[in-house]
Amino acid sequence: MPAPRLALVATTAFAPTVWGSTYIVTTEFLPPDRPLLTALLRALPAGLLLIAVTRVLPRGGWWWRAPVLGALNIGMFFPLLFLSAYRLPGGVAAVLGAIQPLLVAGLTRAVLRETVPVHRVLAGIAATVGVSLVVLRAGAALDAVGVAAGIVAAAGMATGLVLTRSWGKPAGVGDLALTGWQLTAGGLMIAPVALAVEGMPPALDGAAVSGYLWLGLVGTAAAYTLWFRGIARLPAPQVSLLGTLSPLTAALLGWVVLGQSLSPVQLTGFALALTATVLGQLPAPRRAEAGPQPA
Repeated sequence: MPAPRLALVATTAFAPTVWGSTYIVTTEFLPPDRPLLTALLRALPAGLLLIAVTRVLPRGGWWWRAPVLGALNIGMFFPLLFLSAYRLPGGVAAVLGAIQPLLVAGLTRAVLRETVPVHRVLAGIAATVGVSLVVLRAGAALDAVGVAAGIVAAAGMATGLVLTRSWGKPAGVGDLALTGWQLTAGGLMIAPVALAVEGMPPALDGAAVSGYLWLGLVGTAAAYTLWFRGIARLPAPQVSLLGTLSPLTAALLGWVVLGQSLSPVQLTGFALALTATVLGQLPAPRRAEAGPQPA
């Protein structure tokens, strides 16, 4: 893989790796039982900050495209993800999210009319199996609402990823501005839901402020800018496979920071998912050119 492309993959992978810290930051620093507040404070301030820095507003068709992408990637995804996580024990929500590369592969074929290399489809299947081995627990119960929320969240973000790739961005508009539009639109959609469900936010101590600053500035403003930059330049199925790094990072941080144990089965799943993610970044093998035909 050429060095510039490898650097692009690495910077895009930064996003899901940082997202993997969300669980430990939420449990150790933030107020309990406030997932929608967390989603709101991640998205809206970061979006407004990027718009203030770039001083670029949508124009033309992007007045409706930006809210659509903001809803799929942020405004709809965050609440459904949290709903799924609350109603599905044992990491089932993470497994539902891990099917996203397979959904992206299907949408890439249907919407973008692009052929998805077989090795990336197989990598998506292997990554899903690996994540399942890492996060699933024996006897995990299934809740119909939680399963539906998890599937819709994964499908919504997969659709947003493919549409982001399909629509590109307006001429003269940078990655920061496009990210700011989506985060602002998504945050404005979350705000009334958060107020209706969770009420007014509580008083925040220093630890909570630090946690929200990390999630907002690093985990959202920086991470989503690099994520959308990668989507615009790399094949959608290749980028979606990098999302596997999020649950793997969460499991690794739980082991290193919180002292949680990893069984041999979980370590096997970790290695399988990580290997599949890496192999899925490799370019498709070129077909051998046909040799000269006999007279």
